[in-house]
Amino acid sequence: MPNSKRIFLVDDDDMLRESLAEQFSISGYQPVGAANAAEAREKALDGLYEFMILDVSLPDGDGRELCREFRSKGVTCPILMLTASDTDEDTIAGLQAGANDYIAKPFRFAVLMARIEAHLRSHETSEEAIYRIGPYTFRPSAKLLLEGEKRIRLTEKETNILKFLQRAGDTVSRDVLLHEVWGYNPAVTTHTLETHIYRLRQKIERDAAHAQILITESGGYRLMG
Repeated sequence: MPNSKRIFLVDDDDMLRESLAEQFSISGYQPVGAANAAEAREKALDGLYEFMILDVSLPDGDGRELCREFRSKGVTCPILMLTASDTDEDTIAGLQAGANDYIAKPFRFAVLMARIEAHLRSHETSEEAIYRIGPYTFRPSAKLLLEGEKRIRLTEKETNILKFLQRAGDTVSRDVLLHEVWGYNPAVTTHTLETHIYRLRQKIERDAAHAQILITESGGYRLMG
């Protein structure tokens, strides 16, 4: 699925983890699971996650310490803690470790999903938002695409084009993209957009003539994951 958001789910309950992973997949997300803290540390290096869910009680450690560790290493995405205890002290300890939210077991998936989506909406408008675009890490606030040591500087319009396409997660028509990035300005035409798309492809594609990341599709444009 192009540009599906990755959710990192750390819980030693195999049945719960697999059930949540299945429901996340059905909801259009890409779940990645880990059963313990050691596996979580290893898989955390696999790439960028848009959301993390950490169980407090792991067989080889405390999920709150794992949360604190991830934050210290620069993880900025929303983190939600799962717990069997719903005491105020437990919640406060998780929030102090850097978590954004806490939810006690048992819970309804619809409630969990609503919280995740609320945090994602809030995070996407923050200065800390980071996205995956093809092989790149996209930092809109810095107008940068990063790939290892490679840094690609973007203009404000290029940044806004990528932001809107990334959030849409689907094909966006030229007219819609034009209006979202430039506003309703009669002096700006689709030719302006096409020129920016051309220049953007020159920066991000291995072969701009055969785009694999920013593709033309059904009268518009789409970002591929």
